[in-house]
Amino acid sequence: MVNTRVIRAGEALIPLEIDGMVFTHLPNIRYLCGFTGSDGVLVVIGREAIFLTDSRYVTQAKEQVQADEIREYRSKWEGVQELLAAKGVVRAGFEAEHLSYAAVEELRGKSAENQQWVPVTGAIKALRAVKDAEEIACMEAAAALNAECFAEVLPLIRPGVVEREIALALEFAFKKRGAEEKAFDIIVASGVRGALPHGIASDKCLAEGELVTIDFGCRYRGYHSDETVTLALGQVPERLLEIHAVVLEAQRRAMAAVRPGAPLRAIDQAARDTIVERGFGDYFGHGTGHGLGLEVHEFPSVSPRSEETAEAGMVITIEPGIYIPELGGVRIEDTVQVTAEGCRRLTRIPKGL
Repeated sequence: MVNTRVIRAGEALIPLEIDGMVFTHLPNIRYLCGFTGSDGVLVVIGREAIFLTDSRYVTQAKEQVQADEIREYRSKWEGVQELLAAKGVVRAGFEAEHLSYAAVEELRGKSAENQQWVPVTGAIKALRAVKDAEEIACMEAAAALNAECFAEVLPLIRPGVVEREIALALEFAFKKRGAEEKAFDIIVASGVRGALPHGIASDKCLAEGELVTIDFGCRYRGYHSDETVTLALGQVPERLLEIHAVVLEAQRRAMAAVRPGAPLRAIDQAARDTIVERGFGDYFGHGTGHGLGLEVHEFPSVSPRSEETAEAGMVITIEPGIYIPELGGVRIEDTVQVTAEGCRRLTRIPKGL
């Protein structure tokens, strides 16, 4: 069976003028050949892919990996170097963003005198950014788990309940329904803690008259969901209601700006301008979104610094927020797929207050 992902990766590497590429970043390896274990190396030489791993994963690799050859090594870098020497690879690329300096030095120490190690940045990030139908199906399933698990936990979200209890209940619900793992440490930030964009669930009790922000997701067949809701516990101050309305409008405008060819910075600006116009510009410091897939945060980013444009098949989050110290905060997040017409929501939970 032809591995089209390896072929496209090989074509993407041609301008780098390297003889072969050594992949060590596990999400990239999983994307290219299907391996789900915790240790291995994939070497791509033109249209050929060779997977290397140790004795723990050889049987698993034979069941999962789509490659031209599977090799077992006792010492990872010696095994890699033996392969490169056998294949006549002189200029070998490595993932500069993921391989440690110590590992590169070890590789160089085991190399022949004429061997060159070429740092490569973002070798296949553009390929991974555009999802195929199978990837989208996995992400839809993960998003569906979000909605099901949130519905189960919703009755628990009431004054007097500890933030950690809500996070634990969501994690347990994910596992019961077949998720591999939670996507990240679940954020539950109530009251003044809502001003913390990454307010990991604490021992604080929820209280009447507060907003509570919950940012959560899971991993299903390697792919992630990511979603944020902000809820009101009873009657909350008018100022917090205003903030929620502004963030919701900012999110809607950003989603309306998503379409193929749209600069990602323009999508960010659609949300940011809304928040600035309403006088809350100083309280929105992060980007409007990020790519999602085999990793929770992956290429591309949706921020004022983004240089890329949206492409059909990309999956990104749209998550503006306002965070006011000593008062609280609001973030609203959906995951969307860029389509030919605009975008399609993968997440399902309604975001109205």
